[in-house]
Amino acid sequence: MVEEYIITEEPFYLPVRDEVKLFEAAYAQKIPVLLKGPTGCGKTRFLEYMAYRLGKLLTVVKSRSRKAASSDGQQSIPLITVACHEDLTASDRVGRYLLEGESTKWIDGPLSRAVKAGAICYLDEIVEARKDTTVLVHPLTDHRRILPVEKKGEVIEANDGFLLVVSYNPGYQSTLKDLKQSTRQRFIAIEFDYPPLDLETEIIKHESGVVETLAHDLARLGEKARNLKEYHLQEGASTRLLIYAGKLIVQGVAPRRACQVAVVWAISDEAEVQQSIEEVVSSIFE
Repeated sequence: MVEEYIITEEPFYLPVRDEVKLFEAAYAQKIPVLLKGPTGCGKTRFLEYMAYRLGKLLTVVKSRSRKAASSDGQQSIPLITVACHEDLTASDRVGRYLLEGESTKWIDGPLSRAVKAGAICYLDEIVEARKDTTVLVHPLTDHRRILPVEKKGEVIEANDGFLLVVSYNPGYQSTLKDLKQSTRQRFIAIEFDYPPLDLETEIIKHESGVVETLAHDLARLGEKARNLKEYHLQEGASTRLLIYAGKLIVQGVAPRRACQVAVVWAISDEAEVQQSIEEVVSSIFE
């Protein structure tokens, strides 16, 4: 069952460009999607929003086809997320036999559950997975849409609603951890970046609960910190960290102190970099 993967409340997401339209088109045509962008820029939130939105749209379409007067009972498309890492094995994704008494029982992995249930399967930071496990998804990303299960000698055909989505951050990946072309060219790619100042202000305000002026100041901090290119920062201040700072401020932490622990110390351990970001914080939060 996949009820635990259903998103019951609409996630807050503000579109930046045409990413919503692109994803809807890809889902309609069953085209796998690669989400590219820096840490904490909203890739996961976007996917949660799309799972909810697509489920709502499909429910309305089904209701109309049945000549129903309403779309009661609408729900999101199940979203099954797998956090990829180098210790993740094929069995972790597809499934394995487990001992149960004196016999064995097959337990589906998250990828198998998604394929059978017609869920969106999200492989987060796919380049962190071992390359020998990455090729497992290849048959799911072309016209075949199948998942071979070697241990059972079976082939699972993907449910009509299944979609494979992967993400990675190209900003800090080494060539050893980059996506192979044989994998990359099986996906369309939607690029993400941190939102512009006005949208980021609105996001910080909504997610943290700070007043608009403080949200705007935090967004300015993020913008300025990301421009410290002379320090060759792999990552700037993510929207996520700015929201964390806002949440601390709401709890009574002084703005400069909140920015220090949520942004300055979180971004880098290098004293020179920290000092430069501290100066930015001081210029905004006097």
